[in-house]
Amino acid sequence: MNKLIIEPNPHIRSSNTTSQIMVGVIIAAIPSIIASTVFFGLKSLILIATCVSACIFFEFAFRLIFKKPHTIANFSAVITGILLAFCLPVTFPLYMAVIGSFVSIVIVKEMFGGIGQNFANPAIVGRIVLMLSFPSYMSNYVEPFFYNHADSSVDVVSSATPLAVEAGEILPSYLDLFLGNHGGTLGETSALALLLGFAYLLCMKIIRWITPVVFVGTVAVGTLVFGGDPLFAVLTGGVLLGAIFMATDYTTNPMTPHGKAIFAFGCGLITVIIRQFGGMPEGVAFSILTMNVLTPLIDRVTKTKPFGADSS
Repeated sequence: MNKLIIEPNPHIRSSNTTSQIMVGVIIAAIPSIIASTVFFGLKSLILIATCVSACIFFEFAFRLIFKKPHTIANFSAVITGILLAFCLPVTFPLYMAVIGSFVSIVIVKEMFGGIGQNFANPAIVGRIVLMLSFPSYMSNYVEPFFYNHADSSVDVVSSATPLAVEAGEILPSYLDLFLGNHGGTLGETSALALLLGFAYLLCMKIIRWITPVVFVGTVAVGTLVFGGDPLFAVLTGGVLLGAIFMATDYTTNPMTPHGKAIFAFGCGLITVIIRQFGGMPEGVAFSILTMNVLTPLIDRVTKTKPFGADSS
């Protein structure tokens, strides 16, 4: 006779550990790391290494001071460092990057209990704090080595992102936008590299397609409604970086498929609204942070009914 065994949740188990998932995300980020090095030089690697090292140090030091078990081996601090560096221009001062790493790890992650307890994506909050604290440095972009300058004698030229100069200057071609041959932060410029990472994450079943596809689709449709170029909107301003690597964060993303779709739609809609009516050309970071805060409410609304539960 078969017995019905009742156990406390969680009832769904996976052989994948946190460290294995994080390593998978690191592998997915490698194409973007390579692309940033190709287009912006070795300084990009130095900036990435600085952010990663600082995040690891701050996590280790915080847990040592407060006598908590060390979590360095799960590689979550490495991911935070990489994603924070992806949000920075190659010209960004290293000491400011360390400040952003402190905010991301200590204030956003560890002070709320560590991995799995943070209310928002640490790298997103780090980027916003740096953006508000050092706006001139955060917008000091340079054109890549391979960009065709009108003056061939110029080696490095400070420039705005394509999204910021959409109205008044000659913009890069779609091919340059796709490959990453234009001004921007380290991780947001190459759509090709980001899509390679997205394909890997999907193949390894680390993330689901719902959040990135709905996020990007909402930005494209919303831009089209306002009379803009949807392809241009998707390929610029960190939409792909945010949709693939940040909006899919396990801790700050809703649990159910319906919840993920609502979350992603909200991210895309807020991004379009900020771009159209806000005082800045970019809105990805603020949109993800806003929806991170709403994630508990979305989970409550979209949670599934347990089998046999009383609906009254």
